[in-house]
Amino acid sequence: MSKDKSGDKSAKDSHYATLRRAHRDARRERGEIPTPRPDKRRKIPSNWKPPALAPEQVLLYGLHTVRAALDNPERTVVRLSVTQNAAARLELGDPSALPFPVEIVTPQDLDRVLGPDAIHQGVMLETRPLPHRKLEALSDCQLILLLDQVTDPHNVGAIMRSAVAFEAGALITTMRHSPTESGVLAKSASGALEFIPYIQITNLADTIEELHELGFQTIGLDSEGPQPLEDTFSGEKIALVLGSEGKGLRQKTRQTVTALARLDMPGAIKSLNVSNAAAIAMYAARQHLKA
Repeated sequence: MSKDKSGDKSAKDSHYATLRRAHRDARRERGEIPTPRPDKRRKIPSNWKPPALAPEQVLLYGLHTVRAALDNPERTVVRLSVTQNAAARLELGDPSALPFPVEIVTPQDLDRVLGPDAIHQGVMLETRPLPHRKLEALSDCQLILLLDQVTDPHNVGAIMRSAVAFEAGALITTMRHSPTESGVLAKSASGALEFIPYIQITNLADTIEELHELGFQTIGLDSEGPQPLEDTFSGEKIALVLGSEGKGLRQKTRQTVTALARLDMPGAIKSLNVSNAAAIAMYAARQHLKA
């Protein structure tokens, strides 16, 4: 009896197609390949909008971000949505033994919630915001960072990561014109959100005055500062203040800080992205503090 070779070939093609899709999805979860454009993704409507979140609801995503959140005892977890592959990479063990609900999903399920541009790597964590910290708790810190209306969550996340690297005691921003705790901010920070207090205050000038009372020298970075940053430091408690890329420090902020200082750059380009400037400034501050 002859075999139906065409049937065998069809089954084999289907098997390999399944393997290719699984391999592609796994690479996408690891962030190795970009998420397809919206016009290439038939299962996500072209008019997709992010879900409306309650004030006490935060959606975190990405392997590093979620792992750090799960390891943070101050983080209240509501629900974990994860693919089989991401669950293995997070080393979750038996999902039923975890103290919160776990839902096994596909990458496409997460795409529908987070949108086509989120590199979620197969995991999404619904949580409550981290507890609010008060300025008094920073009295023992040597280095903190304040942002004057830096609005881009990617920049703030990158600054947060550098702040953790240089052991800053807190990152302080205003409630208005600054990003709130969110998945985009946390993903950009790559887990750093769980290691540093992110304090949002009402009035930056009043906060700077409070830091003066706590013994901090506050230094505002300004391209036209009267002297280089490394020549400005004094004392053992430093608070660096950085403004937005376009406007820089507001006038009230400039009038309130202890000193204004510049980053001297010998090259043809005289300005830096605020996240790069923050990293350089924190490095210089650490050199002063350990001297």
